[in-house]
Amino acid sequence: MAESKKARRFFTVARLFFLLVVIPLLLISSLIAFSIFQLGSSSKKQAITVLDKKSQEEILLRAKSIAGDIADFLKERQRDVLIATILPPDPDAYKKFVNENRKALWVKKDSKVLKIQAPLYKEMSLIDKKGNELIKIVNGKIVPKEKLVNVSNPLNTTYKSEDYFLKAKNLSKGEVYISHVTGWYVNKFDFKKGKRFLGVIRFATPIFNKNGFAGVIELALDARHLAKFTDNIIPTQPERVLEANASTGNYAYMVDNRGFIISHPNDYFIEGLLKNGKRVPPVTKENRNEMAKKGEQVLNLRLLRHTNPALYGVDQDASAGHSGIKLYKFEGHTKFVAYAPIPFFSKDYPPPGGFGWVGLGVDIEKFQEQAMKTSKKIEKEAQTWISTIIIILVVAVILLFLISTLLARGITRSIDAEVPPEAEEAAKHYDEDKIVDP
Repeated sequence: MAESKKARRFFTVARLFFLLVVIPLLLISSLIAFSIFQLGSSSKKQAITVLDKKSQEEILLRAKSIAGDIADFLKERQRDVLIATILPPDPDAYKKFVNENRKALWVKKDSKVLKIQAPLYKEMSLIDKKGNELIKIVNGKIVPKEKLVNVSNPLNTTYKSEDYFLKAKNLSKGEVYISHVTGWYVNKFDFKKGKRFLGVIRFATPIFNKNGFAGVIELALDARHLAKFTDNIIPTQPERVLEANASTGNYAYMVDNRGFIISHPNDYFIEGLLKNGKRVPPVTKENRNEMAKKGEQVLNLRLLRHTNPALYGVDQDASAGHSGIKLYKFEGHTKFVAYAPIPFFSKDYPPPGGFGWVGLGVDIEKFQEQAMKTSKKIEKEAQTWISTIIIILVVAVILLFLISTLLARGITRSIDAEVPPEAEEAAKHYDEDKIVDP
């Protein structure tokens, strides 16, 4: 009987330990598994969500915000060139001005993505009233006097065709000439080898003395600082990237007030110059096959009336100062674009279109295809986590069973050691005694 009671005691203690540990463990594991399942299900639903009306409106709001940021940025650069007119005409003062005006850029160097503080201006120059350069800073360095030129002749300018001096000399005090984006053209073949478009936007303003017109101050904005507003954007996600992938159809771009692309994931769409200073002609209905063979595919949306009437219509609407959303079919794909004009105005960029416009585009079919891939990946990862939890739970239950057995055996032995057999036998007889009336 004593052995039977000890066995019952052992199993009672063992069950108690097992239930106290295993039940909470099962509850916690079930909760974790359920949470992972719900998270996976929720993420899957979000991944396969099409661009509904709300999503489209959010992308449009983002386009408007980017356009506003670009306008503010350009106004700051306009102020910079006016501030430069009060600097002492000294090479060191100009060099200091250039080196102190910096903003962040994401660049790829030696296969690594780095965030650097890059100078805003690639060039700064003081030009006399005849067009002779008196002071010039290029890439943060002072240009020796013997290398200064007369820029009244466009052939002497950096890109062999610029007329910023001629344009600025005819302005009134406080007015600023702002050029279009100018740089050497990057064709498709060079682009695929890793070459990227590097251009400038010229900000030039006249200076005066007691005798009247005295010359021009000029700043050459590094165009990468302008392009970063759209180059690092994916319309359907908040995170910024180094470069968007045009093949996904999910990217942002910028168009100037003439209809030319000035920022795009594919740099060979951006207007540029050949080494002789001549501009690469834009693609038209007539020359598109010839230009494609040469890898020269400059895009001007105002020349796409017959090949892509939808984008032509977007450019017309944005140039009239309107923002909006357009869904259209192109080459068998459903395209979405949210567009907003850049509200920066000057003599060179008059209203209502101003500087140009921003477009955020999505290829709906490719977006859904990518979303489905993401959905399947999420589902697979959720299943893997649940399977892992089940395996861990089974192993944990077995280990806990063994631990509870050992603990129960130890406690039972402790109890046996504390309660002598004689006391246990007496307690037994006491329990079995019956009270007899006298």
